[in-house]
Amino acid sequence: MELETVEVQFKRERKGYYLNKDNLDIKVGDYVVVEVDRGEDLGRVAVIGELADRKHSEKISSLGKIRRFATQKEIENLGKVSDKEGEAFEICMKKVEEHQLDMKLVDTEWQFDGNKIIFYFTAEKRVDFRQLVKDLAAIFKTRIELKQIGVRDEARRLGGFGRCGYRLCCATFLNEFEPVTLRAAKEQRLSLNPSQISGICGRLMCCLMYERVFYKEQSKKFPKEGKEYISIEGREERVSGLDMFNEMVELQNREGFKRKIPLEEFNKATMECPCKERKNFEED
Repeated sequence: MELETVEVQFKRERKGYYLNKDNLDIKVGDYVVVEVDRGEDLGRVAVIGELADRKHSEKISSLGKIRRFATQKEIENLGKVSDKEGEAFEICMKKVEEHQLDMKLVDTEWQFDGNKIIFYFTAEKRVDFRQLVKDLAAIFKTRIELKQIGVRDEARRLGGFGRCGYRLCCATFLNEFEPVTLRAAKEQRLSLNPSQISGICGRLMCCLMYERVFYKEQSKKFPKEGKEYISIEGREERVSGLDMFNEMVELQNREGFKRKIPLEEFNKATMECPCKERKNFEED
């Protein structure tokens, strides 16, 4: 019998994937206790079954186990744990300043069973935080982990809203960050102004990759902007715009008049202007 995979959502948008080895009657929205490194953690079931299988890329053998349902008291205690995280964050901030470490503390996460505290930070260079860990361990009397993350991970943990008005993709459904290049923006004919195509993390927006395949395939069908063509009626025009979604081509004549025609009509009724000696429209 194939084991059911479950996606569990923890505090600060952190997700994990676990196996329902005991065949518990788990439903989306249930709070469950899962096994983690040297302890237990508590989270809310977000996705179950085939969809959860498709979303993660880990080996089945490396996935932890869902141990049991959380009790009502444990669920109520989550709020108290969050309060402790705020206090731990403030203490760590003071220690970072005390040791004059060149790092930015982003978030604190206290494991539900109290066996570990994770401090997330960003830094441009490697940071020697060994003494900081010793100080924090002496204060909190538990395992301390300092985890360096990138600016995109920082945005995921803190959350927020994008230019579109919706919650950040990285904080909702993205599991892995795909490299985003400026070429993706060029292929979609977007403004190359960094303020227009960058997310709150300062990096190129993840959504630039969502429609890239569509634009790459569509661009093969269309003429290049700026090229000059002549119609079967002898009308000389240049390509001044492209509508890849509606498959329309915008043409402009020497007088500046513009018209739009379907791509199919353009391919049948025009040909590239053969007159190489003729001046370009801009020079007329």
